[in-house]
Amino acid sequence: MIKFINTTKRYGNTYALNNVSFDIEMGEFVFFVGASGAGKSSIMKLIYREEVATSGTVLVGRVDISQLKPDQVPKLRRRMGIVFQDFKLLPGQTVFDNVAYVLRALGVGPTETRKRVLGALKVVGLIDKVDAFVEELSGGEQQRVGIARAIVNGPSLVIADEPTGNLDPTNSMEIMNLLEQINQRGTTILISTHNHQIVNQMRKRVITMQNGELIRDVHQGVYE
Repeated sequence: MIKFINTTKRYGNTYALNNVSFDIEMGEFVFFVGASGAGKSSIMKLIYREEVATSGTVLVGRVDISQLKPDQVPKLRRRMGIVFQDFKLLPGQTVFDNVAYVLRALGVGPTETRKRVLGALKVVGLIDKVDAFVEELSGGEQQRVGIARAIVNGPSLVIADEPTGNLDPTNSMEIMNLLEQINQRGTTILISTHNHQIVNQMRKRVITMQNGELIRDVHQGVYE
């Protein structure tokens, strides 16, 4: 599903990624770990085409996304759900409106939008908060809204960049368990994190980055 082949990302003389190669199959659950600046967020940004590789290849679904024209990038992102550390919710809007935003932008009709939004909120356990404003929610609940928004269009891939960075340990594990449930439905999950406790408890595939290089790739691994 995703393949990096000798991929390098450079900013001037600074290497964010240096000759990185790996494969991720459909339906996998993968942690990218490493210290701040190790390169894990750069990998995420290359996958959803916020950044373009300096050299090498990034394949998503057999398409070299480095070659996409700017007007083709939105179509790529429609196949993905993206979860952010700082939630990136729309202030002053309800939970329903935040989750419906993507569907409305795609021109989905109101009846289908309501059906999909309520379905996504049921998955994340927030159906009772549908009419609440996001400012009324806890941090954990706001991240659940972010996950509902990420899955509302039925993506084959969910990318979560430090999704628990602003959460306490209890909420962090609840978010991880929720992402694992989504993975069990067949969705590929990629998570960048520096949280040792979560990674070691989940025992999923762990790709370790250091100074822009891939130094370890272990199935059912831990964050060493």
